[in-house]
Amino acid sequence: MKKPFALLAATAASLALAGCGTSGSETRDSIRAVGSSTVFPFAKAVAESLTRSNPQVKAPIIESTGTGGGIKLFCSGVGAGTPDIANASRRMKAQELEGCKANGVTEVIEIQVGLDGLAFASAKGGIAMNLSPVIVYKALAANPYGKPQTAKTWRDVDPSLPAERILVYGPPSTSGTRDALKELVLQKGCEADPAIKAMKDSRKEEYEKVCTDLRSDGAYVDQGEQDNLIVQKIENNPRAVGIFGYSYLEENADRLQAQTMDGVAPTYENISTFKYPDARPLYIYVKKAHLDAIPGLKDYLAEWVKMWGQDGALSRIGLVPSPADVAAANAKVASEFTLLDSAQLK
Repeated sequence: MKKPFALLAATAASLALAGCGTSGSETRDSIRAVGSSTVFPFAKAVAESLTRSNPQVKAPIIESTGTGGGIKLFCSGVGAGTPDIANASRRMKAQELEGCKANGVTEVIEIQVGLDGLAFASAKGGIAMNLSPVIVYKALAANPYGKPQTAKTWRDVDPSLPAERILVYGPPSTSGTRDALKELVLQKGCEADPAIKAMKDSRKEEYEKVCTDLRSDGAYVDQGEQDNLIVQKIENNPRAVGIFGYSYLEENADRLQAQTMDGVAPTYENISTFKYPDARPLYIYVKKAHLDAIPGLKDYLAEWVKMWGQDGALSRIGLVPSPADVAAANAKVASEFTLLDSAQLK
């Protein structure tokens, strides 16, 4: 049973939320976060820790909707019918923040919660390769360098690779991991051709199509937002490769093996130093308008800070801590609720 004070606080907060936005008479007394499947296990662990240390706080609702889908829901308005937090495995885009503002979400807080690596992996004892952005681009692009895709096997792409059919299970278009694949790998491989790189500014749409469109003939299989399903698929087929966040590789280290990228393995140390070329930051976005309206929301942010350090609980489940100065700056944002400046976004 709730203590009278806690119940009073929750009721007052719900009433405040009902009046703060577009959701009419709706009320809510639990935190709601949506977004990235990569951030999901960390957000869930923070939620569980929060309710253990604060029994009066109702268990947060954490949903894995993909980064793009999560940000869209987050930006749909202010009020009880909309999420408080968007989890993201890439940074919010300037266009997305403008969409937020157009819907009345004018005050957004951005917190970098740690780092992750975009991992390419196979089943233990399965296919083993040293990949590069050029190899991945040539293997997976719909029309590599603007030409028809003809590669059937990895050896067709590079003679050093095995003569195995190209089969890659990866994230969908709504996923921040898919965005990371595009930005960290595909575009780098595509821009190895100087003519394509020169197209980036003058013929942007054509550049995007040539550099980031993935083949649809079965070589790349969109496996949805459930990264654990990708793990299962490659476990069942040792010739297949999966793409997901480093934490899933770490969690399944006894069953999976990493493919190196430019000779570098996706390890905790290599990601934390950015030696691994596919390292990336992870974020959560918070509505300032909900901070005083949702019970426990400020405490939830504080719980992230407690858990994201070098020896914190999140590092034990695969989160790679941000560099000390970055972590300190974001801890300050999480306690002072500094607003995101749109000038910082692309």
